[in-house]
Amino acid sequence: MKKDPYKLFLYEIKEKIHQAQYEALKQVNITLLTLYWEIGKSIVEKQLEFGWGKSIVETLSRDLQNEFPGIRGYSTQNLWYMRQMYLEYKDNTKLQPLIGEISWSLNLLIMSKCN
Repeated sequence: MKKDPYKLFLYEIKEKIHQAQYEALKQVNITLLTLYWEIGKSIVEKQLEFGWGKSIVETLSRDLQNEFPGIRGYSTQNLWYMRQMYLEYKDNTKLQPLIGEISWSLNLLIMSKCN
């Protein structure tokens, strides 16, 4: 039995759309994790440069949430995770490129399970 050319065409187009969506999500993940890395790095550097303590993370979280209302991800806890991620991986050049290959939640899971 011969396949309907239109059904085959539709299937091919749907596959292209799914692939494009996957690639877009992958790029968003890499961009987001790069941002989180940079935020973590900046927190560490400013704490060292100015001798800031823990309260800077709470202050930064509050100010970011006020500046970007409705955008989740800048909680105090998440900023601490960003800082931790930077500290955990900054000296490991082999692991750094792999951070962007998995989601933020998987990165958090790995950091919580490893020392």
